[in-house]
Amino acid sequence: MDLKIPSTGKKRVVIIGGGFGGIEVAKKLKNLDVQIVLLDKHNYHCFQPLLYQVATGGLEPGSIAYPLRKFMQDIPNGLFRMAEVRHVDTAIQKIHTDIGDLHYDHLIIATGSTTNFFKFPDEVSDKMMQMKDIPQALNLRSFILENFEEALLTYDEEKKEELINISIVGGGPTGVELAGALGEMRKNILPKDYPEIDFRRMQIHLFESSDRILSAMHIDNSSKALKYVKDFGVNVWLNTMVTDYNGDELTIADGKKIKCGTVIWTAGVKGNPIGGLADAAMAGNRILVDEYCQVLHHNNIYAIGDVAAMINEQFPKGHPMVAPVAIQQGDLVAKNIIASIKNKEIKSFKYFDKGAMATVGRNKAVMEAKGMRMGGFIAWLAWLFVHVMTLIGFRNKITVTLGWLYNYITYDRTLRLIIRPFKNNNEKQ
Repeated sequence: MDLKIPSTGKKRVVIIGGGFGGIEVAKKLKNLDVQIVLLDKHNYHCFQPLLYQVATGGLEPGSIAYPLRKFMQDIPNGLFRMAEVRHVDTAIQKIHTDIGDLHYDHLIIATGSTTNFFKFPDEVSDKMMQMKDIPQALNLRSFILENFEEALLTYDEEKKEELINISIVGGGPTGVELAGALGEMRKNILPKDYPEIDFRRMQIHLFESSDRILSAMHIDNSSKALKYVKDFGVNVWLNTMVTDYNGDELTIADGKKIKCGTVIWTAGVKGNPIGGLADAAMAGNRILVDEYCQVLHHNNIYAIGDVAAMINEQFPKGHPMVAPVAIQQGDLVAKNIIASIKNKEIKSFKYFDKGAMATVGRNKAVMEAKGMRMGGFIAWLAWLFVHVMTLIGFRNKITVTLGWLYNYITYDRTLRLIIRPFKNNNEKQ
């Protein structure tokens, strides 16, 4: 069954994924001589860099989500369908979705990434919490708060400590920012919410398999971030590989076991490709593309962002899986599609690295750009500004700014709500 999409007589550009790359393509094709069809399994764009603040009660989910239908209202030559793409049939230029089939003239795959648990079996990974989308962030928030509620009811001190202890696996930006936010909560908020619990006994662990956190940044910034995290009382384990978790105890490579009721996995992501592409176009879980972001062996199909792997001398493993790459590739692909329709020369992709930043907590952040490095309050302000300006929608910018201002003044996070109970509805067996 074909999707009911009106025919305009124009070339149809189908975009799979409403993330940073997908919406950039749609924006740049606005009012041009093509029909745009944006597909996503959710009806909103999620600002993933701030998911950890939803998980820790600092922001409401609506602050970091933007309706894709509202986004498409400003693109008169485009429309949106909420659909999950199953696979592509390149021979007849059709994609097959859960709501029907759709013909394309140009296809952009911007399906992003998913959690990579590496070699952990499902019985282990299913016991760990993820944080790749809003439902997962809400599940994590509920799970942590439900553990605190359960800790109030137990007389077993060992069980109580297990319930309130939290471990984070992965010392990248997400892990570091989450550790800092939890450290702030333990210091300023949780003792007031749960005065019967001695939170001096709560342990927050951050595990990193390499010799430093934020390994993609300069070693000076890694060292600053390490100090900031430790200032919040987080136990940082470097050169430490997590090997097992049974729901109660986490095991590291030397055999040491740590009592912990919550383990949050932030240690890796992998591409989230669609099926139907040639085997030669795949590199593991990423799609191989040339310098024009065209999928190898498929001239009218493009892949951008986390799901794409553009292998070259400068990036032998592909570009980093970060939002600026997706946005810049989306901009290039939109321009190249128009150029190809007009029989003009297309351009190759050159990544412009704008730098990197991470916040650890109030007045504590690190950033680097063009050889300049800084930490502390100025870096923290820069982090706030960049993230607010990158959000989609004026309302979201205002809501996040006011929320942060309130949190800064009051030392509080007001959204400690168990709206969707997780433990009772989802047995983590």
